[in-house]
Amino acid sequence: MNHLIIAPIILPALTAAFLILALRGHVRSQRTVSIVATVVLLAFDIGLLVLTATEGPQVYRLGDWPVPYGIVLVLDQLSATMLVLTGALALAVVIYASAGSDRRGRLFHPLFQFQLLGINGSFLTGDIFNLFVFFEVMLIASYGLMVHGGGAGRLKAGFHYVAINLVASTMFLIAVGLIYGSTGTLNMADLAVRVQQIGSTDPGFLKAGALLLFAVFATKAALVPLHWWLPATYASTSAPAAAIFMMLTKVGAYAILRVYGMIFGADAGALALVASPYVLPAAVVTVLFGTLGVIGSRTLKAVAAFAVVASMGTLLIALGLFDNVGVAAALYYMVHSTLAGAALFLIAGMVVEGRPHTLDRLEPDMAMRAEKLVASLFFIAALAMVGLPPLSGFIGKVMILDATRGVPSWALLWTVILCTSLVLTYGLTRAGTTLFWSSAPPPDKWPEPRPKLFQPVLAVSLLVSMMVAWTLAAGPATAWLESTAHQALDRSGYVETVLGQKPIRPAKED
Repeated sequence: MNHLIIAPIILPALTAAFLILALRGHVRSQRTVSIVATVVLLAFDIGLLVLTATEGPQVYRLGDWPVPYGIVLVLDQLSATMLVLTGALALAVVIYASAGSDRRGRLFHPLFQFQLLGINGSFLTGDIFNLFVFFEVMLIASYGLMVHGGGAGRLKAGFHYVAINLVASTMFLIAVGLIYGSTGTLNMADLAVRVQQIGSTDPGFLKAGALLLFAVFATKAALVPLHWWLPATYASTSAPAAAIFMMLTKVGAYAILRVYGMIFGADAGALALVASPYVLPAAVVTVLFGTLGVIGSRTLKAVAAFAVVASMGTLLIALGLFDNVGVAAALYYMVHSTLAGAALFLIAGMVVEGRPHTLDRLEPDMAMRAEKLVASLFFIAALAMVGLPPLSGFIGKVMILDATRGVPSWALLWTVILCTSLVLTYGLTRAGTTLFWSSAPPPDKWPEPRPKLFQPVLAVSLLVSMMVAWTLAAGPATAWLESTAHQALDRSGYVETVLGQKPIRPAKED
């Protein structure tokens, strides 16, 4: 076993504990430790990506207990890609927060590290119950980050966020109980074998558990009608918290792919593709709802939040195909939309700091400091979020359109994606012109204290640079993601990697 596999879980856990026990109340020291730890984490993530590219999927058995009885972590191309995306986003966010937003409440950096612990664990776990455990770690940390800094609006949105996630967690446990009661296992590889062996006469409880679990993942991924928590939550919290929350929806999408593309995939017998009939219709409605929300929003954070909902719908249109081409397109667009959405939230935070009277409300106000620079960053982020050329969003949407060509409803899907892209262009253009083109002349002397710009500009520039790099590397990135999609949907390969045996295909029933 390669002990490096557990580093993305152990490092944030030890860092968070050290920040609480040794540096509590020392924000500057916490910043330094948190940034260094995040850089090291990203280096580990890249190392794991190289490891899985050169040596193939890896399994880590905690305590060296035999599978499926012990806790197991599984590293493959999909989980490694998501780890690198998380680490890269986390670095930009922690740099942004070091400008001063981490001082507006207690324990930002420990909560941030615990958030990374939950996210990374969700990507690495090979067990559905431990997926629940890491979900809870991730969500508990997000509760603290959500209300960081206080305020009536933030507390109200935080209450709703906690309530919906408590319901989802309860549903998760019920689903886990139904699945375990039907199969006697929760290890994903072992579950993939046993699901296939269940005859068509006895899938009732297992199907109920599978669909209930899908509702939980759909809630995390903000699929309509389970999306309503996201706009209020993301628009009410601080900019760095909203930016790192971009990974929460991606964990939901990842779980849908892992469970319903592999365990309940095309080879799952009586329960093959059990969630497939629900993903595409819900994804289409999600795109439409998110787009309408952008048009109706009155603040830049709300615009960004509804744009994220629309992007999740677009992503899940491709992911819901559950084939190699669709999943590869979804993964390419997932990386892009995560970076673009995070950039929009961080820019919204800069607007809030630069306009103390109107904040990020879509109303004309006095020009901000470095307004041309902020406006330029907004233009690039908005261009990326809409999916216009030449950035990676355009490539991602073209890949999604190409992936849906063989679907019977391709004409509807193309119409929805193209028309909503046009409406999103209008919505983000309206927001940009109101904030940056309609502002009054700046004052002769800027009031003190002036908001810090270096770290926020650096953080957003990092995200923009990543999007540009993702665009330039579209060729090799697409080849990698096509291989990743094939591996993610390969039930036999996953089972053989984890259990060390090839699954036996059951005989067909008469």
